[in-house]
Amino acid sequence: MSLYEQHVLPWILEWLGDMKPSRVLRRQIVPRATGTVLEIGFGTGHNFEHYDRGKVIKILALDPSSGMRKIAARRLRSLEIPCEIVPLPGEEIPLEDQSVDTVLTTFTLCTIPQVSRALREMRRVLRPAGRLVFCEHGRAPDDGVRRWQGRLNPLQKALFGGCHLDRRIPDLIGEGGFQIEDLEAGYVPGIPKALGYVYRGTARR
Repeated sequence: MSLYEQHVLPWILEWLGDMKPSRVLRRQIVPRATGTVLEIGFGTGHNFEHYDRGKVIKILALDPSSGMRKIAARRLRSLEIPCEIVPLPGEEIPLEDQSVDTVLTTFTLCTIPQVSRALREMRRVLRPAGRLVFCEHGRAPDDGVRRWQGRLNPLQKALFGGCHLDRRIPDLIGEGGFQIEDLEAGYVPGIPKALGYVYRGTARR
């Protein structure tokens, strides 16, 4: 990772992740996680406060960025759920087959370089009755908004660690071997449309 990605970007994402629209979405989706949870791309730890402590046994928090992990450390100190940090990217999950109950992704699939490979890894480690719980921004349904997503993509990727604005999130999840069981999608109030078309829901192996 570049110096920018290690030392500047984590603080930008720390600020963005604490904005009201992000907090609202996290409150809606994170409590769906149960059992042993693998969180892909936990970033600076904004999801930690939203876990249902009565439903989660353990969190395996995966992120390749030492800058993100450093900021998240202060949130870990107040976390009441056992948590193990996994300092690897989403394409490399050092867990046994069928070893977790929930895989959680929030604003993560947009940045993983080999996202299809990562999703197959997520499916591999999920137990047969496990769920993928996701909240991801992606490709908008409106032509005009999609054109803006295409125009902004180069800048977005340069400034935000490879983030793509227009990934087809439901298609990618399906190609990863999952079947979506519930899905909500729409523009998030308070966020520019090119950045704020969000898919959230759950999927099974």
